[in-house]
Amino acid sequence: MTPQTILLSVGAGLVSAIVFASATTGPALARVALFLLTPFSIYLAGLGLGPVAGAIAGISATAIIFAIANPAAAMVFLASEAAPAVMLSRQALLARGEDTAREWFPAGSLVRTAALFAAASAVIVMLLLGPDSDAFNTTLRTAVATFSKTELPSVPGSPPITDQQIDDTTEIVKSVLPAVLAVSAMGTMLLNLWLAGRVTLASGRLSRAWPDLAGLSLPAGTSLVMLGALVLSLVDGILGLGGKAVAGAFYLAFALMGLAVVHHLTRGSPWRNFMLTAVYISLFVFAAGASLLLALTGLAESIFGYRALARGQPHDLS
Repeated sequence: MTPQTILLSVGAGLVSAIVFASATTGPALARVALFLLTPFSIYLAGLGLGPVAGAIAGISATAIIFAIANPAAAMVFLASEAAPAVMLSRQALLARGEDTAREWFPAGSLVRTAALFAAASAVIVMLLLGPDSDAFNTTLRTAVATFSKTELPSVPGSPPITDQQIDDTTEIVKSVLPAVLAVSAMGTMLLNLWLAGRVTLASGRLSRAWPDLAGLSLPAGTSLVMLGALVLSLVDGILGLGGKAVAGAFYLAFALMGLAVVHHLTRGSPWRNFMLTAVYISLFVFAAGASLLLALTGLAESIFGYRALARGQPHDLS
């Protein structure tokens, strides 16, 4: 590795750390955009300069955040931003075989890796909020109460909030928070991986072939992981919250697979543009319902193999 590559890698880490710090200030929309793009430079380093460069960028960014913020912020950044960026960019460049027979690391396996990282980062965030169920509930209720008593009164016409309403809201937030954290983390990972891939592809620095995303398939056994997570989510305490985080991440994975099925089955159809536009609009307007249908479509594809049947090929259930 040349000194120039090392310097570029450290610079990518510095950019990521600055973006991470900047995401805590300014207008809400700007903060969201900065948060989403925090690991982008690490992905660029990993895909464009190689896995070692990506690792240097991730370590540099984590060390800078540790120095300018605190260990907790550095741990969250490492788990939710740096480590996934390093691992996903490395896996994206893995291949076996030679030249024309080369087989690249499957896109579906990248999605599974992102789901595992997203679930882990969600669990870490929850443990930082409270190492046990009681501490977690107390921290969450305090946050809901603070928001209700300091932010809501500034909204014109907002009614006063009672303690019972705060308790009820806390329970609702507790039930959905693990899945929301996991889904947002996974979406951020895959968005940055895709963007960095397109940039490096356009620059000619992407060494792998661009995958056929409409052919995305999750590895065998993924549905069993989803089922196990759903069962675990019924358990009380931190274990149940962890189960919800895993279920949320793999729910998004199956929804993406369902979207890939729609893209594949509409190829060659004169109604393709209309159908895809309708699907994406429904995802924005009816997010929960549309994503559920896509997740069920992805789950059905993993069992019945509609795409293989459409090509006249037998479906491999292994």
